Amino acid sequence: MTAPLLEHDTAPENPPRDPAAERRRRRAERYAEAASAGWKVWLVKIVALALLDAAALYAVMMLAGSGQWAVAAIVAIIAVGVNVVYLTPGLLPAKYLTPGLIFLLVFQIFVVGYTVYIAFTNYGSGHNSTKDDAVNALLLQSQTRVEDSATYPVTIVESGGVFSLLVTDPDTGDAAVGTTEQALEPVDAEFAGGRAVSADGYTSLDFAGIVANQTAIGAIAVPISDDPNDGFLRTTDGSNAYLFTSSLTWDAAADTMTDTADGTVYRDIGTGAFTADDGQELLPGWVVTVGADNFVRAFTEDSIRGPFIAVAVWTFVFAFLSVATTFVLGLFLAIVLNDPRMKSRKYYRVVMILPYAFPAFLSALVWAGMFNQDFGFINQTILGGASIPWLQDPLLAKIAILIVNLWLGYPYMFLVCTGALQSIPDDITEAGRVDGASVWQIFRHIKFPLLLVSVAPLLISSFAFNFNNFNLIYMLTGGGPRFTDAAINAGATDILISMVYKVAFVGQLRDFGLASAFSIVIFLLVGVISYIGFRQTKALEELN
Repeated sequence: MTAPLLEHDTAPENPPRDPAAERRRRRAERYAEAASAGWKVWLVKIVALALLDAAALYAVMMLAGSGQWAVAAIVAIIAVGVNVVYLTPGLLPAKYLTPGLIFLLVFQIFVVGYTVYIAFTNYGSGHNSTKDDAVNALLLQSQTRVEDSATYPVTIVESGGVFSLLVTDPDTGDAAVGTTEQALEPVDAEFAGGRAVSADGYTSLDFAGIVANQTAIGAIAVPISDDPNDGFLRTTDGSNAYLFTSSLTWDAAADTMTDTADGTVYRDIGTGAFTADDGQELLPGWVVTVGADNFVRAFTEDSIRGPFIAVAVWTFVFAFLSVATTFVLGLFLAIVLNDPRMKSRKYYRVVMILPYAFPAFLSALVWAGMFNQDFGFINQTILGGASIPWLQDPLLAKIAILIVNLWLGYPYMFLVCTGALQSIPDDITEAGRVDGASVWQIFRHIKFPLLLVSVAPLLISSFAFNFNNFNLIYMLTGGGPRFTDAAINAGATDILISMVYKVAFVGQLRDFGLASAFSIVIFLLVGVISYIGFRQTKALEELN
């Protein structure tokens, strides 16, 4: 008979562990795992981090030097975080996630955030720099040569890719050097024939070098002092410079710019440009925050609101009709060529997808030539020499765009619908026939609902694609014909994305602030469309 164990003889199955010892053990395992990777892996890691840290340090110094302390702090924090992640043993998920998060921050979040920032500024033509740069530009562009001014012997010198004027003072004979951004400063120079010809740290240009860089040298305007009202030295031949003064006078204390010719005073009234009492502005101006003014202009100014609404309506119509027409034609061809009684189906299918094989922008250019009013193939051959302004009339231009997009888009729908139809089991169709359903009833009540379950997400994505189908619009019509009464660069066939591009980058007046405001509106529209699309896709999945 076995005696029962006493209470003090019972040993616990899981004795308690020392938490500190457990932490030390796990830390030792992580270090052992890291060390097992080998010195080559560590060397690559250290070199890569060193390059990253050098780039981050340079970026922080440049950003801090330009006064962008917040961005500099963000860059520094990210750099420190990357070093912590990759130098700390373990943290394996973070090591894989960090590159993706950085790219997401740089190429997505930063771009969206910067676009939002620009939308609340007046950034654009005439307003693309700082106030100091605007003052210097205004003084430079209104210069006239001072009559009977002294002749300053100069030598063109270069340092770090920047051209400078090595000037000899005609009164004192002293040498000084300066650039357009830097006023004259005394410098030790070597003289020859009473002219300073070289200076330490600078390379003097010979006659051939002056001729080769004549345009850049002619644009040099060196302030003779820190006060821009004292004038600038400019040269036309590279050997002598003359004093130029501006017809505008800058008063830093009063923050005004005065036209000495007529006495008009221009003041900084907070709009990013010096403005006279009658509203006349001096350009260039500078970038300032304007709040929601760009959004207010987009929806209140008739010359902007009208074209914007017209373009927005056409964008929705174009996207809807593009999806509808390409889907109907692609589905029809898929049904016809899916019939087993059709002979040589594989050859017909190859022909059907040929438009899909060519680049869309090249096809758009070819179609633009075919729609030419005077020499196009459609007018001259198909229509017997008619002179129909396909791309000049607003309605005909829209019809032409839909025709070309049908040509480009139906092969995709044809392929999608063919695959979806072939995935439907034949026994379902046979069951419908046994029940006495007609061909149309089988298609409407059996095949089409099953087809829609597979195709609906692709239709939604196709709508989103055509909503931003920039290539077709820009290559075929350029967005034209242009609205004659619009204050922005927009036309009858522009969609929202092409209109934003033209407002920002086409023409003499480029309004990046207004274009960014339009971009935010498009972002919100696409977001709503995507949300509705996801909801509908989920409903179809539940139905399936």
